[in-house]
Amino acid sequence: MIKINNLHKTYKNHAAVRNLSLDIEKGCIYGFVGPNGAGKTTTMSILATLIAPTSGSAKIGGYDCVKSPKEVRRLIGYMPDFFGVYDNLTVYEYLDFYGASYGLSRTEREKIIPQMLELVHLTQKEDGYVDMLSRGMKQRLGLARALVHNPEVLILDEPASGLDPRARIEMREIIKTLGNAGKTIIISSHILPELAEMCDEIGIIEAGELVASGKVNEIHHKMHSQKMLKIRLLDQWDSLVNRLRSTRGVANAVREDDFIIASFTGTDEEQATLLAGLLADGFPIVSFGETEGNLEDLFLEITKGAGS
Repeated sequence: MIKINNLHKTYKNHAAVRNLSLDIEKGCIYGFVGPNGAGKTTTMSILATLIAPTSGSAKIGGYDCVKSPKEVRRLIGYMPDFFGVYDNLTVYEYLDFYGASYGLSRTEREKIIPQMLELVHLTQKEDGYVDMLSRGMKQRLGLARALVHNPEVLILDEPASGLDPRARIEMREIIKTLGNAGKTIIISSHILPELAEMCDEIGIIEAGELVASGKVNEIHHKMHSQKMLKIRLLDQWDSLVNRLRSTRGVANAVREDDFIIASFTGTDEEQATLLAGLLADGFPIVSFGETEGNLEDLFLEITKGAGS
């Protein structure tokens, strides 16, 4: 659905985006991660047809963002980090204005606006003025605005910026609902655990270059030859630690509460053999598997030195 090929964007002597290539499939929620100034907003602005790249191409739904901007705009809903609101309009009037701007008839607007308000939990505020809304409500209203013409693709630049924990949870659940409905979503955020939870894939960008892309665990495994095994058992923790430390392919093993965390360098087949051997030795294992990759640790490791 989104295809970026060798994208470059240069401002005078500064390269904001360099040789960026990316392919996001239809229905994917893609998390775009990077330090401030890494090129996230520039890339999203190109996808939103707001600025043109210096070279390379970006396409959405097969349409080139430079050559066919009108076609692209029909397909996308764009929510920038900071967006203007008309304070002297009510919430309903605000969405009605943007619906009309997208060419929706009055009948279409009267049908879709209540649905959007319900989706973003603002039905009770439809007659309230925009300037009376909280930050979280304004963010949700901005998302409704991006959705009013029922786009196939959502481009969300820091939608949870400045929100309190409850408002972030509400925004996250709305985005997950949209993903389940089949929307293709590219979303940037600095709240990394939540991003990892809601996204199918993530991309890490540093100094304008995409340095990693894929599922969090896949990226983690590409960077590290070791797998981190997490084993839960009922008792015999110390015995299992000693057993693992003397096992070929295990670099280290430590106890964390009712779990054992072990660094393992073997293949999947060797991992299965290890589990079978531990069970045969009588260890009361409840669960055995690889730990989930930690996006915060991964992000810090990949982007260390950024901005120096």
